[in-house]
Order: sequence, then structure tokens, then C-alpha cells
Amino acid sequence: MFEHSLSTSMMRPSLLTADAPSMADSLPSINFGFDDLRDRMARFTEKFDSFIATGRRQVLEERNRFRINVAELQEDQRLRKKEIESLAQKSSSHAQAVEKETAETAEMHAAIASITQQRDARAQHRDRIRSEIASVRKQVAQRVTAQQEYAKELDAHAQLNGPELDFWQSYLGMRIEGVGMPDRLKFVFTCVDERNWEREAWFELDMGRSDYQVVNVKPKVETEGVERCLERLNESRDLGQFLKAMRGLIGAATK
Repeated sequence: MFEHSLSTSMMRPSLLTADAPSMADSLPSINFGFDDLRDRMARFTEKFDSFIATGRRQVLEERNRFRINVAELQEDQRLRKKEIESLAQKSSSHAQAVEKETAETAEMHAAIASITQQRDARAQHRDRIRSEIASVRKQVAQRVTAQQEYAKELDAHAQLNGPELDFWQSYLGMRIEGVGMPDRLKFVFTCVDERNWEREAWFELDMGRSDYQVVNVKPKVETEGVERCLERLNESRDLGQFLKAMRGLIGAATK
């Protein structure tokens, strides 16, 4: 084993000698192809830069298209939102119109029901009035028939009692007057008051019922006497005897 200092001193003269041959000169020459590598690296760098530029351009174009698409989507969303708001407003207006029409329909149905009820009530009232009119017409016809029969009866009585009535009117001072009411006659007597032969006395006879009635008498006479006269008249229908009896009562009342 050599010492370090010795080896260093032994080798130093050889390295410092100018005329000594170089180790590199003694090595074989090797061609590494740096120029070709440099050209290849330059072409790769150029292609890589072109690729980067193309990629950047595509990214920019895609980003611009994305922004345009986003803007279009936002505009479309705004339009859709506006359409939705318009449709919502129209739907609300339609709902209000339907509600109003429903209320109006209900009111119309109620009015129709009320009118129908009034019509039915008026129809019933009309039918009732028609029935009443028919009943009244029937009663009127019956009364007319009864009055015609009664008139015939009166005519018959008048024919039979004509001479007697003439006698009463001519010689006993009696006349018959109407009082403005149907089935009522007024019998007026004179020559019943010995103190005043022109003084009139009278009574009214109601013949509208089956039993005749004396309504008014002047001068005042006994009620019991009038009732007896009426009782005999209603039993016999003898008007002559009744007039004689009433004339006697009135003559007695004037004394």
C-alpha cells in the first residue's frame, strides 16, 4: 500500500509537464449526433408550440361557445320564466273568471228556481181563481134562474093579484116603491091618520129569503104584531091579508 503523499508527489510532475501526451488525445473519437438531436428537439419544440397554440385556440373557442350557450340558455330561461309568469297570470284570471261564472250560474239557477216557484204559485192562484170564477158563474146562473123563476112567479102573482092591487092603490091609498136594493119593496100608505089624510106611513118588506121580513116601519108599531103578521104571511104567502094586517097596525099606531 502506497502512502498518499508519496503517490501525490509521484503523479504531480506528469500532470504539470507540457510536453507530456494528453489522455483525451489517446481516447478514440466518438460521434454523439448532437446536431441531429438539436434539430429534432427544435422540430419537437415547434410542433409542441403549435400544439399548445392550437389547444389554446380550441379552448378559447370552446369557452366562447360555452359562454354563448350559457347566455342563450339564460335568455331562454328568462323567456320561459316570463312565459310561466304570463301563464300563471292567465291561469289565475281564468280561475277567477270560472269562479265568477260559477257564482253567476248559481245565482241564475236560484233566480230560475225562484221564478219557477212564483210561476207555479201564480198558476195555482190562477187555477184557484178560475175555479172560483166558475163557481161564481154557476152561482150567478143559479141565481139568474131563480130570479127568472121568481119573476115568473111574481108575474103570476101580479096577474092574480092585479085587481086586488089596483083596489089597494085606488081606494085604500097604497103604493109600492123600490128602495134601490134587490128583493126589497117599500109599501106606502095614506089615509091612515084621521087627523091628516095626506100623512104617509110605510114599511119595507125583504123578500130575498124564504121567510119574508119587515125591515123598517114608520111610524113605530108593536113588534109582536109585526111578527104575527109575518108568521101568517110566511105560512100562507097571502100578501093581501098581510097588507091588510099591516095597514091595521099602522093605523092603530097613528091614533
